[in-house]
Amino acid sequence: MASPTRSVLPADTRLGRAWVALTASLAAHVADEALSGFLDVYNPIVRSVRDRVGWFPMPTFTFEVWIAGLVAAVVVLFALAPLAYRRSAFARAAAYPYGAIMLLNGLGHFAGSLYLHRWAPGSTTAPLLIVSS
Repeated sequence: MASPTRSVLPADTRLGRAWVALTASLAAHVADEALSGFLDVYNPIVRSVRDRVGWFPMPTFTFEVWIAGLVAAVVVLFALAPLAYRRSAFARAAAYPYGAIMLLNGLGHFAGSLYLHRWAPGSTTAPLLIVSS
């Protein structure tokens, strides 16, 4: 006799839940940066470093291009969540650099706050990135 309740998801869904939590934190972080004027701080810093150092690999952005890219990234990351719930090899391999990049992103906002001697844009949600990464 077949079992009346058959789970579609494996018993261990920690990777999927962690993936969704980190992506939700990233979505909140993108909104925080957009609402607090992140590019008004970021772009002048990049230009200043280029003036002093010469070639510098970080790009400057218009708001429209920057926000469209980040929204697209968040949508793709949410779309990959089913792979994380299935613990696919791709999701398991991608989770490490994804988590590391978000950890560094969060820490970078705190370092920026120290450097600027004020609360840097995006720092309000940086703890979410750190904890969820």
